[in-house]
Amino acid sequence: MHIYANPARFLKVARPLTPWLGWGGAALIAFGLGIGLFVAPPDYLQGESVRIMYVHVPAAWLGMGGWTGIAVASLMQLVWRHPLANVAARAIAVPGALFTAVCLVTGSLWGRPTWGTYWEWDGRMTSMLVLLFLYVGYIALADADRERGGEGRIAAIFGLLGAINIPIIHYSVLWWNTLHQGQSISFVRGSSTIDGSMLWPLLASALGFSLLFGAIVLMRMRAILARQKVEARLRRMSA
Repeated sequence: MHIYANPARFLKVARPLTPWLGWGGAALIAFGLGIGLFVAPPDYLQGESVRIMYVHVPAAWLGMGGWTGIAVASLMQLVWRHPLANVAARAIAVPGALFTAVCLVTGSLWGRPTWGTYWEWDGRMTSMLVLLFLYVGYIALADADRERGGEGRIAAIFGLLGAINIPIIHYSVLWWNTLHQGQSISFVRGSSTIDGSMLWPLLASALGFSLLFGAIVLMRMRAILARQKVEARLRRMSA
């Protein structure tokens, strides 16, 4: 990634890539949700309420994946001092928090007809709520550090420490008794307990949301770099 340490070189790639990711993601989301909501069969136990998973599952993946991206960027900043690592982490934080919130809301809506309650303090739901709080804390910390002219090292340390919560979320359904169902898809083993008629629209939706997530991150990185350029120019003018 050091080849894109130069902001101009990064922007040369990010500008044309952003619309491709955005429009491609939107098309896949429309396709996946269209099939999932109107064509795929209902679940034999959960009925029509299972259709919430076509939004809930991608949101959960991206909430966790977003913080994983923050942790990787934080490591690159602290160890290799990559000049765009802090920018990438800050750009990921807001959409990551948004998808985590969507995961919690859709999970609550799914839980009401399935479990008889909107919320239960089990391991998976509680650790996802903690993840949302971590996102809010990171955003506030990164903004405060930027306002005082810091390099983002404090936020980077927070980003690495917060990554401890990711394996807790993943393994919570195994470590504790929980209402939340266990892992349905394993990319490591290449197996799934979801029927194929429901699985492929779910994967299409997840890929679409992932592409859209990437487009949002690139747009935010471009906006942050543009603001930094303007601020640097104003400082030179006032000197």
